[in-house]
This record gives sequence, structure tokens and C-alpha cells, in this order.
Amino acid sequence: MKLSELLATVRRVEVRTNRLVNDTMVGAYLSRFKGRGLDFEELREYLPGDDVRDIDWNVTHRMGRPFVKRYREERELAVVLAVDISASSAFGSLRRTKREFATEIAATLALSAARSSDKVGLLLFTNEVELYLPPRKGRRHILRVLRETLAFAPRHQGTNIPAALNFVNHVIKRRSIVFLMTDFLHSFGAPASGPAGLNATNAPGRSPALPSSRDLIQELGLTNARHDLVCLHLHDPREGELPAAGILTLEDAETGELLELDSGSLTARRRFAETNADRLADLDRALNRAGVETLRFNTAADFAPALQRFFETRKGRRRG
Repeated sequence: MKLSELLATVRRVEVRTNRLVNDTMVGAYLSRFKGRGLDFEELREYLPGDDVRDIDWNVTHRMGRPFVKRYREERELAVVLAVDISASSAFGSLRRTKREFATEIAATLALSAARSSDKVGLLLFTNEVELYLPPRKGRRHILRVLRETLAFAPRHQGTNIPAALNFVNHVIKRRSIVFLMTDFLHSFGAPASGPAGLNATNAPGRSPALPSSRDLIQELGLTNARHDLVCLHLHDPREGELPAAGILTLEDAETGELLELDSGSLTARRRFAETNADRLADLDRALNRAGVETLRFNTAADFAPALQRFFETRKGRRRG
């Protein structure tokens, strides 16, 4: 993509998501995420209703009764957009790829954060960290976030979510809001292609070693304990069902692994759908075990209503 085309595309995304933020997200959004700040204020005895996570166990042990640390709530928050740009993100069965879809969501989150005077950071990852932009303010920074999310050329093809989250936990020192945007295809046993592409090819590539789902669950839980983690699962409709289109060769965009099947067979289509349904069920159970809030977005649908409902729910919960 030429620079002029890229800038025009970024501008279109900004205009479209700006309108969305102004029309539907105002009052529903990020400052409603206020959680425990990291600036220590006082140490006092535990009172009924205090968060047990605030208990200072060393002082409690010495004093023989529970004490909690109190923190001064920060006025300014940091939002970190962790976006999966592995090869499977280039797949899109309809009008946009998962990466383009993620860019629109990222733009909505970033612009909403800017409205609340919050900083925005960006982490682009594959099976390695590809790019990290520390949280900052300003329109120029937001536009760079959108430009990189849309068009950064990754050096690798695979996916390693635990490594990306581990990077966040080591680099981001203050409690932040972390939005993890990924398709989770290479985390819970997706079949060949995942189906991250419906391209006929001749030779499979080498499959890289993938992290285990246990590693993922542990890192999700750790990140959620240190930050406010929200998983945004991007799901293309073709990843759940196949069209009746005869013999297909499915290629895993990240590993090159091939799978040939007769999509004209009802049994084959049903087995494909069941396999993916089982994968999604395993994913949901794992995310529940990790205690991570998750939104699943269908790339063929509008993401705005679900995103707004989510933040309105968060807003009400904070008030409660």
C-alpha cells in the first residue's frame, strides 16, 4: 500500500470511528474503568467490604489482625491495545480482514480514551513482540497507533499470546487497561487453516512450537491480576462453518499446514463445524477459569452495540 493510500485509509477509519465515538460511546467509556490506583496513600485495619486483594499480609502477620493498603485513585489512566498481527489476522471471508476489523475497534478505543484524557499505548505481536509504542497522548500519537495497527509489516507469522502478555507485565509498571485483540486460533487446537485462509497451495511450511493452553491461562490470570485485562476475540464466520464448494485445500496461514476436504459432503461440513465449536467451548472455559472478561466479535457484524453494552455494564458495576 502506497503512503498516500495508507494515510487516506487511516483518515477514513478516524472519521468513521470518530463519528461512532461521538454518537454512541460518550458517557459509556473508559474512565468508567477506574480501579485500584498505584499511588500508596495509607495503611489501616481491614473493614467489612474491603477488597481482600488489598490486604498487606506482612503487616497482618505482625499485628495479629488484618490490615489493608489504601491507594489514591489515579485521575489519568493508560490504555494498552495489544493486537495480534500474525498471519491469520490477514484472513477475511467478507468485506474486511480480521486485522482491518481490529483496527476499527482499536480506533474506537483509542479515540474514546483520548476523550477521557487517558494515554494510549500499542503492542503489536506475532510469535514475538513486533512493535511497542508506550502510552502517550495527542492526536499525532493516536494517528500513528492507527497507522501501525493497520499496516505494520510483521517479521513473523506465528502467534504467542503468553509472550505478548509477559512483555506487557514487565514493561507496563502502573496498573492499566489492557485490551487483547486476537482470534485465539493457535491457542486451543484449531484445525489446519484454522481456517485462516482458503488458498490452494503445494507445499506446507514448518510448524513452529506453540505455547500450551496452560501457559496461556496462567499468563492471562497474571495479567488480569496486575492490570484490567479485557479479551476481544475476533471471529470470522468462515472459521465456524464451510460453504458447500466442493474439494477445498485449506492452508494454515501461520504454519503452512494443509488440509484437503470435500466441502460438498454434509458430514465433512458438520465435522468441521463441530471441531470449531469444541475449540470455542474450550476457549470459553479457559477464559472463565482465568477470570478474564471477554467479548467475542463476529467480523461480519457491527461491533459498536456490543462494545457499548459492555462499557455501560462496566459503568453500572463501578457505581454499585
